[in-house]
Amino acid sequence: MPEIKAPDGVMLHWEECGSGPTVLLTPYWAMHPSVFNPIEEVLSEHFRVIRFDERGAGHSERVGPYDMATGTSDLEAVCEVAGPVDVALCLVDSPNRAVRVASSAPDLLRSVVCIGAAPFGVGALSDSDSLLSSETVVRTFLQQIEADPRGAIRSSLSGANTALTEDEVRDRVQAQMDYIDAEAAAVRAREWAMDTGGEEPGRAIGSRLTVCLSDTMGGSGSWFPSGAEMEPVVREVFPEAHVHWTGDGIVSAPQAVAEVIRDAVPASPETYDRQP
Repeated sequence: MPEIKAPDGVMLHWEECGSGPTVLLTPYWAMHPSVFNPIEEVLSEHFRVIRFDERGAGHSERVGPYDMATGTSDLEAVCEVAGPVDVALCLVDSPNRAVRVASSAPDLLRSVVCIGAAPFGVGALSDSDSLLSSETVVRTFLQQIEADPRGAIRSSLSGANTALTEDEVRDRVQAQMDYIDAEAAAVRAREWAMDTGGEEPGRAIGSRLTVCLSDTMGGSGSWFPSGAEMEPVVREVFPEAHVHWTGDGIVSAPQAVAEVIRDAVPASPETYDRQP
């Protein structure tokens, strides 16, 4: 299995399929890799697709720390060894790490596409009707992750996937618990919730940032805001970013997401120079 040594010596597992411009499928705080299966199948027809397990998950070493700075450093190491990467596809908290790499090392990571998310902490969503708008709810959830990770992941899954049956939720929760170390998930969730440092690099990469929204995402009673609530926040915080509307999310509309990625591939990657 291909492995990458992170700057602190921790071994990270990665794999690839397909050929063409390189797309990196960037994991998020409590992700099971099966989430990426539908989009990988579509992308691999025209792209070289890279996946990797973050430290504390899958086949990578289960050794911390799991903070934002370490996750960003690990992501840059993946891009350096397995890349350069034309597009990083990101969900939930992974945009926060990706824009940092795209800003500081644009020769390694050229553009970032976010699905239903953007590189800011949950504080930017305080005016939405989502559960993430409440600081009290978020802090309670973070405490639950640390005290009862299985229950917290179940709550997160159920809230974001209301169509799942009880059996499907149970199976997904078990798969995620097997895949990712509970401590790693808890630290990454907290780092994301409290992070405001992704906004500056997100603005710095300008039009190299794309945010995909949909009519079916989030809303009142859900963890995440609706696309209509997200759009004005994204346009205010990241005025040069592209905003695309898709019929649904990464799982339900992989073809639509693939089209956005095709548009996001830089025409002349050699024009990007490493920034100080």
